[in-house]
Amino acid sequence: MKPTLLLTLALVIIGSTALHAADSEEGFTPIFDGKTFTGWKTSIDNTNTWKIDDGAFLASGPVAHLFYVGDEKPFKNFELKVDVMTVTNSNGGIYFHTAYQERGFPRAGIECQVNVSHGDWIKTGSLYGLVNVGLTPAKDNQWWTQHIIVRGRKVTVKIDGKTVIEYNEPPIDPNARAKKLGEGIFALQAHDPKSIIRYKNIRVKRLD
Repeated sequence: MKPTLLLTLALVIIGSTALHAADSEEGFTPIFDGKTFTGWKTSIDNTNTWKIDDGAFLASGPVAHLFYVGDEKPFKNFELKVDVMTVTNSNGGIYFHTAYQERGFPRAGIECQVNVSHGDWIKTGSLYGLVNVGLTPAKDNQWWTQHIIVRGRKVTVKIDGKTVIEYNEPPIDPNARAKKLGEGIFALQAHDPKSIIRYKNIRVKRLD
């Protein structure tokens, strides 16, 4: 086969791949500009924990949470994609249906776990305390995309396109204290001083 024909075929394949990638992002809106904290608000317990480094939110320090407050309308049904990278033995999380809280771990909402090799056996993609998985396709020191989809009472979590869990919320006693789906905002977790995690390319698509 002639070199020019090989080059043409390669360009067609690359173009097709790029097109499919773009299609998969259709309807998503970035909610982090990679440069500033615009639209985001840190908890006040440890304000120095969160930084911006090379286009990513960097969690490095004592427990603190970073809340997305850039949209007054709460998120109920949505798709959220976040590119994540962990250092070995790091623990973090992505909360949804939560609310701003000045101190401590968020009491509202559900945490989608971020953890590849930390001592906690509950690994990346788990809905902490609801559906826990002990294995994950994510790897430390490599970027992966954590994709959370909420439709009604169903939550799907994908890591780099691979479905990790599908959770269908059972009927719950409204008076019970169990975690349940609702609506709210998003938050990123800095779990402890030894956990170093980067979150970037944060985008969301409403499904309401």
